[in-house]
Order: sequence, then structure tokens, then C-alpha cells
Amino acid sequence: MSRTIRTTGALAAGAIVATIALSACGGGGGGGGTSQAGAGSGTIKVGLITKTETNPFFVKMKEGAAAAAKAEGVELMTAAGKFDGDNAGQITAIENMVAAGVKGILITPSDSKAIVPALQKARSAGVMVIALDSPTEPQDATDALFATDNFKAGELIGQYAKAAMAGKPAKVATLDLAPGVAVGRLRHDGFLKGFGIAEGDPSIVCSQDTGGDQAKGQTAMENCLQKAPDINVVYTINEPAALGAYTALKAKGREKDVLIVSVDGGCTGTKAVQGGQIAATSQQYPLKMAEQGVKAVASFGKNGTKVSGYTDTGVTLITDRPAAGVDAKDTAFGLQNCWG
Repeated sequence: MSRTIRTTGALAAGAIVATIALSACGGGGGGGGTSQAGAGSGTIKVGLITKTETNPFFVKMKEGAAAAAKAEGVELMTAAGKFDGDNAGQITAIENMVAAGVKGILITPSDSKAIVPALQKARSAGVMVIALDSPTEPQDATDALFATDNFKAGELIGQYAKAAMAGKPAKVATLDLAPGVAVGRLRHDGFLKGFGIAEGDPSIVCSQDTGGDQAKGQTAMENCLQKAPDINVVYTINEPAALGAYTALKAKGREKDVLIVSVDGGCTGTKAVQGGQIAATSQQYPLKMAEQGVKAVASFGKNGTKVSGYTDTGVTLITDRPAAGVDAKDTAFGLQNCWG
């Protein structure tokens, strides 16, 4: 079933572009441009292109793809951008994979619009294309999308924050991603809906961009505290930004009386929830995205069956301080299912 989905996901920092292959009968991760493409005629080849190589979210995605490729008896090729936003690197990876004869490409697009012409060329060449985590614009530029509903992820932490405040007047800081990036907009808008306020509401006393970076999150929180020292709720785009905010609040002796909520559910972030630095986070599941994507390409290669539309790979609110009326799992569950 096809529908427009409010999604996108993890944030990242630099890595080198590298195309590698994992044979179905072994071979772990690795880099350096070594390729086994063509090792065995008739082998179904699957391409995975992530935004970067180093972000734990994409590392876990790659692990899931490798495990699924081995289970399905297909060959996996992987590539990544040098940095989040490296559209040119992703285009090169697409071209290399099409030339290598992949049946399908799984991609987390760095630029949801600029990547579309390259994906259209791949599809015209008979390659099935599945977006993971981040949709293209338009969404139907790919055959299918396997991803978290990030609007829902934001909405969950907004509902939690509202319930946790228990009627106390809120002074909200939003530590966002960057202008024009879908993941930032969706999580931010979801949080506002969950909290029951609209953009421009007077309870939002500060908004700063962080790029999803811990150091920038700290600086953003410091700026917000200068502007509005009585902030008591902090929404963050991801857990690195949340930990940066916590550091700034602790320096001011405010860490115990400010509610911090976030999104991602990586192991570091989940441990921060367990330790009390973050009150709650919405956990997403990159391994599941990649596993399902590889299986879909394997099926296409074996019997010509194409997937279509959107597959929601799930999101769960994680907290050890449950709030009335908001469904959540504790950090024991979160740590069993985290990544990174």
C-alpha cells in the first residue's frame, strides 16, 4: 500500500566513499575499494548506499544488510558519502553499482531532491530502488520506502513531555537540525503536535539549529539559556544534541529541573535515558530497514516480484519515568533493541 509518509532519520558525520562487496558465503565489512562483483555468474547483487560510513545508525544498517545478504544467498555492495549531504558521492556510487549489475539499490538519500535524476536512470536500467530511512522528494522517485515515521517519533516525545509537565507552564527550547532538511522538520513538527502547540506559540522561547552534533547542541543550549534562563523543556533532534544540551544545563546547575526529550534510540542515547540525562527518547530500528530491503531485492532478483509503497519499520518511546496516558517501554527493552 502506498501513502505519503512523514519520515527520515539518522544524522551523521563524515566518512570516505567506499564501494565494497560482501559475498554470500562470508566476508565481513571492509573498505578500500575491494570488490567481488562478478565472482560467480548469476549471483544476485544488492547495493546499499548510506549517507556516511561512520555514524552508528548506518553502521547498524550495514550490519543488518550483510546478515540478510548472507541469509538470502546474495552479494552485497556498499558505499557511502564522505559527509552527510554528499550527493555527488552517492551519484557516483549509484553509477558504479548499476555498471556492476545490481538488481536493486537500497539508499538513504543525502539530498532527497538532487538524487532523483540518478535514481531515475537506475530504474530505467531495470534496477529496483528502495529508499531506507529517508524518502526522496517526490517519494515515488523510488519503488518503495522502508523507514521510521519520524513525525510520529516527534509526536511521541511531545506527548510524553506534555504529560510529564503535568500542567506546569512550559518554557520550551527546540534544538533542531538545519533549515530545509526533512528529518528536522518532521521531528520538530511532530513534537509540537504531541505537545499541543503550534509554531510561534509563546511557550517556545528559543529555537536553535545544531546539525545533530553534540558540541553544537551544547552551544545552542548555552545560547538559549542566555536568551531565556527559565527554560524547563528541551526538545532535541537527536541524542548527541540532547547530551550537548545536558552538558550546558549541568554547567548552570539546571540539569535536574529541565526535561530533555529526544529521538533515535541509539545505545549511547538509551544509556543516557537510563542515567537520567535524557527523560525519554523515540527509538527507531535501522537494522530492520536494511534486512527488509535486502530481502525485497533478493525476491525481485529471484522471481521478479517488486515491492512498492511505504513500510513502517517502527518507533517506540523509551523511558524509565513513564507518564500517564503515554505508551512506553523501559530502558531494559531499549538496550536490547538499540544500535551503535
